[in-house]
Amino acid sequence: MKAINQLKTFQRILGEYPADTPLSKFLPGFYRQNKQMGSTDRRVANRLVYNYFRLGKALPDVPEDERLLVAEFLCNTQTNSYLQNFKPEWAVCVGFSDDDKLALVKTAYPDFKLEDVFPWSSQLSDGIDKEAFLKSFFCQPDLFIRVRNGYDHLVKAELTKAQVVFKDEGNGCYSLPNGTRLETIFPKQHWFEVQDYSSQQTGNYFKPQRWDSWWDACAASGGKSLLLHEDEPNIKLVVSDIRESILANLDERFQLAGLTKYQKKALDLTQNIDSVMHDYAFDGIILDAPCSGSGTWGRTPEMIAQFDNHKIEFFQKLQKSIAQNVVKYLKPGKPLIYITCSAFKGENEDVVDYLVTELGLKLEGKAVLKGYERKADTMFVARLSPPAI
Repeated sequence: MKAINQLKTFQRILGEYPADTPLSKFLPGFYRQNKQMGSTDRRVANRLVYNYFRLGKALPDVPEDERLLVAEFLCNTQTNSYLQNFKPEWAVCVGFSDDDKLALVKTAYPDFKLEDVFPWSSQLSDGIDKEAFLKSFFCQPDLFIRVRNGYDHLVKAELTKAQVVFKDEGNGCYSLPNGTRLETIFPKQHWFEVQDYSSQQTGNYFKPQRWDSWWDACAASGGKSLLLHEDEPNIKLVVSDIRESILANLDERFQLAGLTKYQKKALDLTQNIDSVMHDYAFDGIILDAPCSGSGTWGRTPEMIAQFDNHKIEFFQKLQKSIAQNVVKYLKPGKPLIYITCSAFKGENEDVVDYLVTELGLKLEGKAVLKGYERKADTMFVARLSPPAI
């Protein structure tokens, strides 16, 4: 009976879910309207819904309840009451390797193809292991934090006290089980920042110097700026974003981190901004460009169902437009750090080629940050610079 009720709840959620809304925004509202659901009910519903979307676009003609069983089998390593009730022959095999489980699914559903989970694998950036990338969608990414300098021992002590299993990834980065309730372990959170492993690795390309002037051009909530400031506190910092609301979140985050000296601007970087920025010349610009976010869809698998191929071209045009408008404010020989959380070549290497061939920048280094290898996001970073005089 419990498993049947879980299936009914899943079907209700799927029936009410508006396809263009993030699950993280929709599900809390659904639970508020269904207060009879306890914490266990919500946790199971979350698992079922997210796992269902992890199947991507595979088996499109199979009924929803059967697709859910396939997803539950592929996305879990320990048996649960749902599988035991509806597919007991798979429940006993849930601890098998990915390849063995995929073979069992293929036997039951001959039309199943791994490449259908993410049907754009031919457009992935160079060096991405397509099979490993596709299989990573069956596993929820970890939660990563970046501990501020000097607080490592305190964070480790509190995590140990709370009996949270964590891994020290080096350089102040810790991986934790996704869903760890940091707000209950650290009521006054100022010892660390929540930031994905790959996002933290982009900081290796910044290399700021003391008293440099830097611009975080698409700052969002300021994660890259905080990474930059931790590396070199004595920089002059300008942050901008098109969304004033998210800049308010940035203010709050900066305040918690003790970053108080910075300039903030609401800018549309697709437009001419000379009237605001004509007096500025920077020693470094971080362009964390708007993108498809395809490297983060392990966290938001519902985005696979919402994605259309033409969006790659849309974002590429947007990225080129923004880059063209910001590089003019770089001092000669100083770095532009181009970052995306996309796995698509069209948003990564192809844009870098444009920056080199059309804007005359010199490529100093680039990398695909293969987060799929360590339960993290997959990202892209490049360091370029205009010619030195």
